[in-house]
Amino acid sequence: MNFLRLTAEKTVSLDLYIQPKASRDTICGLHGDELKLAITAPPVEGKANKAVIAYLAKLFGVSKSCVSIVSGLQSRHKRCSVEGIPIEKAEIILKSFL
Repeated sequence: MNFLRLTAEKTVSLDLYIQPKASRDTICGLHGDELKLAITAPPVEGKANKAVIAYLAKLFGVSKSCVSIVSGLQSRHKRCSVEGIPIEKAEIILKSFL
């Protein structure tokens, strides 16, 4: 899983490719070396970014404040950080989608 990295104890980093205005929020698989995430929100006024944070928080079972977009706020290519989850648990959760 090239898109998933451990950045600190119980903190992982994800490289994502975002597809906004999708029919449902879901993980679609891989897009090159990134995890492709479909989001229903449009890419205007930060709505897609908020939806990405909410989806990742729900997926990993952490609060929204534990998820942040590190880079790519105005791009489809984003790097997100998720605090409070060991990398082993993150891998188990993501493998069910791949």
